[in-house]
Amino acid sequence: MTEIAVKCAATGNELETGETTIMPLKLALRPGEKIVINQAVIVNGGQKTELVLENKASVLRERDIMTEEQADSPAKRVYFAVQMIYMFPSNTSLYQEKFNNFTRDFVEAVPSATPIILEIGEGVIRGDLYGALKKCRKLMKYEGEVLKNVTVAE
Repeated sequence: MTEIAVKCAATGNELETGETTIMPLKLALRPGEKIVINQAVIVNGGQKTELVLENKASVLRERDIMTEEQADSPAKRVYFAVQMIYMFPSNTSLYQEKFNNFTRDFVEAVPSATPIILEIGEGVIRGDLYGALKKCRKLMKYEGEVLKNVTVAE
């Protein structure tokens, strides 16, 4: 995910691009670890490797990638839609519509999740899709907590 840049150690070099300061992103990859950078799947070879990205890119680590089959709950479907907007910007309108439908259904079913949904939507609107994905993880956790308190009527 692009925002890894904020968490990862920077090389100390800052690049100025217009009004935005972009810090180089340093990624350490384990042997065999996959990473997607701007839709290209990259698999690390046999040794620990470090990559430094010096410009903005859409980056998702293997552990952050969700397949459509794994999106088996309402919150995961929201995550999947945001992930697809993030990774495939040419299909934004398709996944934006799905995102809107999933979030609307989620709020109707769990109104108490509205603040989290609003945070996610704000991230999507601002183009902070990595931030929106992080908020989706918060939504998935909240969904789990809500489901713990649900009882099935017999």
